[in-house]
Amino acid sequence: MSLARSLLRPIGRCVTPRRSFHSTAVFRATAEQQEEAATQRAERTMTRFWKRAGIKEDKDNVTVVLDQRNLRTPSKHIVQFPKKQRELALLTAAEWDAQTKNLKAHTLPLTSIVARAIDAFDPVHAEDPTVRTAVIDKLMLYFDTDAICYHEEFPEILTQLQDSYWKPIIHWAESTYNVKINTTTDIFAVTQPDETKAKFRAIIDQMGPLELAAFEKAVMSSKSFLIGFALVHKGITVEHAAQAAHVEMNAQMDRWGEVEDSHDVEREYIRQTLGSVAITLMDKHQG
Repeated sequence: MSLARSLLRPIGRCVTPRRSFHSTAVFRATAEQQEEAATQRAERTMTRFWKRAGIKEDKDNVTVVLDQRNLRTPSKHIVQFPKKQRELALLTAAEWDAQTKNLKAHTLPLTSIVARAIDAFDPVHAEDPTVRTAVIDKLMLYFDTDAICYHEEFPEILTQLQDSYWKPIIHWAESTYNVKINTTTDIFAVTQPDETKAKFRAIIDQMGPLELAAFEKAVMSSKSFLIGFALVHKGITVEHAAQAAHVEMNAQMDRWGEVEDSHDVEREYIRQTLGSVAITLMDKHQG
């Protein structure tokens, strides 16, 4: 808790909105209109307008605020957490407090996951209830084509990396959920057992909005169903997940060398993204 607190400075005072004039008439926007205009300004202009980001609390919830105005998702829902997720609210606010003059979307990974959970998967706020099922269907497609199930027999560095980072994930999934996962060294596609897919599908169907959004982010960034699944269920660490996602890239680097401003940037991006997934679910793991 103290680490999360240290990431934020005290919230600045709320500035009284200016009046706007048209001819001789004075129009006063409602508090809701002022709030909405302010919190959507960053998305429109991609520039920082707030002085301080922080949180405000009531009996049951913690809300992220920018200069005391509620932070909102792209669909204009308030970014709010239950009390037990206060640390996540603080860290989400810290992303906004750390922004410089120009807003950088890639430096808001927690906000991205949280907003996705609210706008797409929250049964109260989601505009289209079919999105959840469609997303799960898409994620399941990654299982049959999961790269960590397609192993190479050479070069040696690649097989070593596969043994170190891919096989432990497969073993964890099989032993934890009592399922069979097929792998191959052939060029032909491998199909996973229906029983295995059904069991994983049932688990994903039970995910809450935040967990599903985090899982989606993990799968899409690592390009692997099993890496994402193991990470959100704490079967592997963030570092292991990042190394597993880059097995083929690391093998190529060992042979051909590192491309500056490409491989190093990709490594940091995947660690940041997968790290945000783990942070998003820290309350679940602590429980």
